Amino acid sequence: MATVPNLSQLENRKNSVRWYATGFAAVALIVAARLLLHLLTANRYGIFRDELYYIACSRHLDWGYVDMPPFVPALTWLFTGLFGSSLFVIRLIPAIAGCGAIALTGYQAYQFGGRRFAMALSALAMAVSPVFVINGHLLGTNNFEALFWMGCASVVIRIIQTGNQKLWLWFGVLAGIGLQNKYSMAVFGLGIVVGLLFTPGRKAFTHKWIWMAGGIAFLIFLPNLLWNVHRDWPFVQLMHNIHASGRDVALNSMQFFLQQILMVNPFAFPLWLAGLGWLFFGREGRRYRVLGWAYLVTVGVFMILHGKDYYVAPAYPMLFAAGGVVCENWIERTRRAWLKPTFVLVLVIPALVFLPLVAPVISPERFVAFTRAIHFAPPVSEHSHARSPLPQYYSDELGWESMVAEVARVYHSLPPDVQAKTAIKTGDYGQAGAIDYFGPKYGLPQAVCFHQNYWYWGIHGYTGESIIVVDEDNPEHLKSITEHAEWAGHFEYPYALEKFDIWYAQGLKLSLHDVWEHEKHWD
Repeated sequence: MATVPNLSQLENRKNSVRWYATGFAAVALIVAARLLLHLLTANRYGIFRDELYYIACSRHLDWGYVDMPPFVPALTWLFTGLFGSSLFVIRLIPAIAGCGAIALTGYQAYQFGGRRFAMALSALAMAVSPVFVINGHLLGTNNFEALFWMGCASVVIRIIQTGNQKLWLWFGVLAGIGLQNKYSMAVFGLGIVVGLLFTPGRKAFTHKWIWMAGGIAFLIFLPNLLWNVHRDWPFVQLMHNIHASGRDVALNSMQFFLQQILMVNPFAFPLWLAGLGWLFFGREGRRYRVLGWAYLVTVGVFMILHGKDYYVAPAYPMLFAAGGVVCENWIERTRRAWLKPTFVLVLVIPALVFLPLVAPVISPERFVAFTRAIHFAPPVSEHSHARSPLPQYYSDELGWESMVAEVARVYHSLPPDVQAKTAIKTGDYGQAGAIDYFGPKYGLPQAVCFHQNYWYWGIHGYTGESIIVVDEDNPEHLKSITEHAEWAGHFEYPYALEKFDIWYAQGLKLSLHDVWEHEKHWD
């Protein structure tokens, strides 16, 4: 005879069903799927150029670097100190950040009044968005932008809903830490300020709390500001040099906007556009119009400054969240429940079909064949990236240890007494980072490099009497400033951007210290 459950058991069973039917459970499932993707592909190709640089920076902790604030190097230092510096550990950082951004997107849909479907749809749109899948794979400052931008947006939503002006203090904390991650936080902050001025939210400026929030953000950011001031604004010099060199591919306004659609996901374009419209014109959404203005200001600023298309990416999660609410309300109002799985499939099927474009799930050879079959050419943001048929975020993961092995061959061909005084000079921070990361395995000393923050780290006591020059593009000049210079090797790797000659030189006619003083390479 079956046992009849008591009232407590029935209540527990009911609560269990309720939990698994919530939007939070759906968002958790989506987050788990994305995390699994990153864990399975973490070691698929190899370490990325910028990841090598972040690891190098984490070994030279400071309040700033030529091309970034200190947040990511500090976090890299923490993770590698606790768990080691393997590629899997390095890739855990962006994976966790990316999954956190997905969860925050679903939560924002909940804040906007969305229920299970709105939360799940917005989180799903975030999870399959190409730019965020790529960011979730590679360590960088881009990983955390969405967390800080949308964290600030969530605080604004809460202030609008409760009228509690003290919450601006949390906005200040998040904005300050966000500035220590990437300076673009200031652009989104400007968008929020403009949005407040254009909406009834302007009353916030009559209270002390928003001004105190600004003070908190400034104080958190102050160490990096002072670092830049004391060094004659390295980041400003860097930006000037980049614009002067014409390195980046400049986009006109229409190209910039079209790249937004492609970058975020063409199939999600109606979703985030509906979200933007809801923020401005929706009966319930208009109270959050400040966020709509924040998006428009952010797009406008980066468009005017000819910033890269992905600079705007962290502003899209809040539009996904708002768009999820629009879709959910429309489906319920029209009683077309069959559209729910349709909307999900519209996002999921193309994401699976085109997954190789944004996640390293197939080999480089198969990737090239795949892109040719679908007649797709990866967009380039810098002219030099066109050298490879792979997108830069793949090509710059290839060949680094092989490069170090070739340099080690040249280094160990020298007599032991000469090796001890031989400097290994590289052309850029990626090559230097590879020497420093893989070098101990091959018995190599630290690299000397004049690129970005490596310039600050100096020449490690070398005099220039014996130098291995990695990526020498002007051998005649090398011969003119040394007593002897000879070709020592060549490196290239299938589909990688790196392709260069290695030279060995003796008897630098100039002081290596004087060369270091005048050969600063910031671009």
